[in-house]
Formats: sequence, C-alpha cells, structure tokens
Amino acid sequence: MLYSDKVMDHFMNPRNVGKIDDANGIGEVGNAKCGDIMKVYLKVEDGIIEDVKFCTFGCASAIATSSIATEMIKGKTLDEAWDLSNKAVVEALDGLPTAKIHCSVLAEEAVKAAIEDYRAGKAPGEQDCDACCLTPTLVPAIATSWSDKLEAD
Repeated sequence: MLYSDKVMDHFMNPRNVGKIDDANGIGEVGNAKCGDIMKVYLKVEDGIIEDVKFCTFGCASAIATSSIATEMIKGKTLDEAWDLSNKAVVEALDGLPTAKIHCSVLAEEAVKAAIEDYRAGKAPGEQDCDACCLTPTLVPAIATSWSDKLEAD
C-alpha cells in the first residue's frame, strides 16, 4: 500500500492536534471495524470556525484525514464546513488507498457531528481525550514503528 507525499506529511506532521478547552462544538465518531476514533473540536465565533482541533486514535490515514480536514474548514463558515465531503478530503491528500477511504468518511462525519453539536447549542459533555490524542512528540515515534508496515501494506 503506497501513500502520497501529502498523506505522509499530514501523518508525520499533523496540523491542529489537541483539544479546545472552551470548544462550543464537539463531534466524535468511530469505526468499530477498524477501531479508528476521531474527535473534532470547534471554536465558532459569529458563524465562522475560528479554531479547530482534533484527537484521533487510528492509522496513518485516519490521522492524515483528520489533519487535512481541520485545515480545510478553519476560517470557513459553518455552511461551508458542512459541505466538506470525504471526496474533497481524499483529493486534498492526493488520494488514499481504496482500503483507507473509510478514514475520509470518518473525517467528514466528525466535522459534521461537531457542527451539529454547535448548532444544538448545548454545552458539550467534555470527555478526557488525552488518551486518544496524539501529540506532536508522539507522532515521530509512532511513524518510525509504522514505517515498515506502511510500505509492506
């Protein structure tokens, strides 16, 4: 299984990793089959996504799709962010292996879940995501352990 340079860049150097303590929209989705879990935090001001962060527990594709999706919606209106599609995520990453397309679907679903949470206007019940949230210092170690597997798949 070969990954594009963009997928590897977003896996090795994920953008917008972490959580927003005062987020006003949080969406969490998962895939029971592969075990990936994505959580997206939004800080919305005047209908614009001013800040967005993510915590993802999953494979290289899950991390890369989370990273690029957050970049794609930051600074956008809620309606523009709602229009984010998994196809746009895949295209922005210069493709994904067929077996990993479900990761782009999760990224789309996580963004939409966070927007729905914001629109519901409820105070989200914050769960501790530190266990599933990759920090920039962990990514190189994980990438090193996965590098042989990535090429083998």
